[in-house]
Amino acid sequence: MFEFFTERAKQAIVASQDEAIALGHDFIGTEHILLGLAATEDSTAREALMARGVEVERLRAETVRILEAAGVASTGGRPAKDALASIGIDVEEIKRQADTAFGPGAFQYPRPAYTPRAKKVLEATLGEARALGHERFGTEHMLLGLLAAGDGGRGAEVLAALAVDPAGLREEVLARVAPGAA
Repeated sequence: MFEFFTERAKQAIVASQDEAIALGHDFIGTEHILLGLAATEDSTAREALMARGVEVERLRAETVRILEAAGVASTGGRPAKDALASIGIDVEEIKRQADTAFGPGAFQYPRPAYTPRAKKVLEATLGEARALGHERFGTEHMLLGLLAAGDGGRGAEVLAALAVDPAGLREEVLARVAPGAA
């Protein structure tokens, strides 16, 4: 499926993974996808979010607040690292050696997995692109997928906390990619 993503959409996927890791989460949720979209420069999704007053730092702060209020721990992958340590594998030593050999940040472990809702958003991305007659999936389709996925999870919760109207944001995106469709 990822072969159909544009370069900007791929950057947003990587950014969502990086956001999850930076926040110490061992999962990628809809909130991380939203952060990845907002962080991807020169993207339609970022432009639409900014037009609605959503800035990356505010989005990140609200995401952290909501996750902390929900009791979501920032584990930093501790359970997976502990499991490997129990069989004699030192993840921190592997990271140090990889950083020395390949440069800082070359080794990230664990790579977070997508939550079921995040997977639903990525599947909805496909439907949004096809509905617009597009063969490739861009950040705009990902944002539309997040908005269309029904129960958008914490990503939708973060947008609501920032007083972003989902219908208005959808119109903002459509106006940028399919004038007359909004």
